[in-house]
Order: sequence, then C-alpha cells, then structure tokens
Amino acid sequence: MTKKLLLSIIVVLLITNVATMIFWKNDGSDKVADDDTEIDVNKPVATIDGHDVTYEDWMTSLRKNYGKKELKALINHQVVKKLAEEQNITISDKVIERDIAFLTTMQGLTSEKKMNDLEEQWREDITYRYQLEALLADGIQVSDAEVQSYYTKYDRQYQFSESMQLSHIVVPDMDTAEKVWEELQDGATFQLLAKEYSIDEDTRDNGGYLGFNSSETEFLPSEYFEVAEGLEDYSYSEPFAINSGVAILYLHKSLPDITFSYEELQPYIRNELALQTTNQNLIADPLWEKLDIEWVYDE
Repeated sequence: MTKKLLLSIIVVLLITNVATMIFWKNDGSDKVADDDTEIDVNKPVATIDGHDVTYEDWMTSLRKNYGKKELKALINHQVVKKLAEEQNITISDKVIERDIAFLTTMQGLTSEKKMNDLEEQWREDITYRYQLEALLADGIQVSDAEVQSYYTKYDRQYQFSESMQLSHIVVPDMDTAEKVWEELQDGATFQLLAKEYSIDEDTRDNGGYLGFNSSETEFLPSEYFEVAEGLEDYSYSEPFAINSGVAILYLHKSLPDITFSYEELQPYIRNELALQTTNQNLIADPLWEKLDIEWVYDE
C-alpha cells in the first residue's frame, strides 16, 4: 500500500472515530449515536459530589470544542456531494470495498453490529474522500506515461489479499476439546473458554485471538484456513487435530481478495498524481467558491 493511500485510510478511521462522538438523534429524548444510550435532556447527565452537570452544559462544551470544526465538515460533505453529482463523479464499489477491507484489518475484535455500523460510516467517508480528490484534480494534466509508470511500480500495493480474522482454543486431547465444544454449544463465551482451557500461551491471555492472517502465513497451521473456508463469519468450528493438540477455530471476519486491473485503477492514480504534482492538500476549502454558501461563522 502506498504511503498516501495508507495515510488517507487512517484519516478516514480518525474521522469516523470523531464523528461517533458528535452526531446526535433528536426526538425529544436524545440518543448518543455510538451506543444508543437514552438521554433525558431534562435531567443531569452526570453528578459529582452533589454537583450536577446538565445536558446544556454538555452541549455547550461540545459546541465550544467541536462546533465550528464539525459544522465545517458537514458543509464540506454537502459541497463535495453536490459538485460530484453535477459532474457525475461516481466511485467504484470495488474501490470502496477495498478500502473498507484495509480499515477492517486495523480493527481489533469488534462485534458484528458495531462492524456493520463502522462499515456504513466508512463507506460515506471513503466516497467523500475520492470524490473530493477527483474534484480537486479536475483540469490538472497528468500524462498516460506517468500513470502507467506509477501503476507498474506500485500495482501490488493497491490490491487486497484475502485475510481472515481468527481466534483459537488449543487443548491437549479430543476429550478436552469435546468438553469445550459442548460448553460453547451451551452458550459459553469463546474468549473466556480460551483463557480457561487453551494451552497456547501466546494467545491464551487474549482469549485466543490471532488477529488477521492470510493463507500465506507461516505462523499458523495450514489446516486453519481449510477449516475457516467452511465457516461463516462470527462462528466456530468443531474440534480438529493439529500438530500441537486439538483446536477449535473461531472466524470473526473473512475478507476476500480484491484485485484491480490497470484500467480500473487509472482514474484514481491520475487524480492522486495530479494532487501530488501541485502539492494540493486534500481539503474542500477551494471548492466553496463554486457554490453560494452562508454559515454562522461568516464574519
């Protein structure tokens, strides 16, 4: 992955994390977007030794610390969306899925619901970033030879290789494995059982977590990927034999190969090179002059 692509993906991740702190749903009783906590606006949101922190105190602090920045971000998104629609700038679903896959591998253990919420937000932010890049690059000349040369040099870094997010429990014999499997069937938590039973000292304290791995890794038994191929996301296997004992595998998330031809990547590389040539930062400010915009921070 090129440094610029990696940096832009990290920026999307940071934007998403900040956004979950800011967005609110107002329906008389507010909900915090990141955890659906019910908020009664007429009651204190916290009490410290008898001193109340009111909802209005909280909102005032948010506006003071994040208000202008967040409002500008909302305007930026609307500006880019409108101009992209006018110029018919669309982003390939395949490119979006590739970036979502990269972002997913930067996550630790995440529940299925939270991951779905993250993917929805990432999709919006990734689309915004590529549309902004295309709008800023419009009119900047980059030769076909430059694009082809860049593709030849960095082609593999734009592709995504299959990756599986795994956990395991390793026990010494099949009798113990059957006991663990029965406890899983009865509703026991995989992580807690790993801490209790697993003989793999490297992962036991982390609930058997192995992280994201490709089938090319030399650090996991080859059987793991054969078994994982037959699992659905967020499910575990039956016990199976490996060199060090008997394993039960948990597949958190499976991410398939996403590969691109030169023709598919050409417009995105061209935009990237155009902004590099002009040292253009990826900010929407230059686009504001194309629309009639008024906001509360106008002087």
